[in-house]
Amino acid sequence: MAEVTVQPLKNGPLLVKGPIQLLDAQGKPMTVPQGQPIALCRCGHSANKPFCDGSHQKAGFQG
Repeated sequence: MAEVTVQPLKNGPLLVKGPIQLLDAQGKPMTVPQGQPIALCRCGHSANKPFCDGSHQKAGFQG
C-alpha cells in the first residue's frame, strides 16, 4: 500500500501526496486527481476551498 504524506508548506497550503479519499462537509466523496499531489488551503482565503488557489500570497498568510 502506498504511503500518504501531508506536508505543510511555509506560509502556504498543505501538500497531500498518496492515495486518499477526500470527503465534503456532508461526507460525500470529492473528485481528486489520482497519482498527483493536491494542495489543501489552510489560510481560509481560497475561492476554491478546500483546494488552494494561491490566495495565501495576496492575503499575506503566515503559517
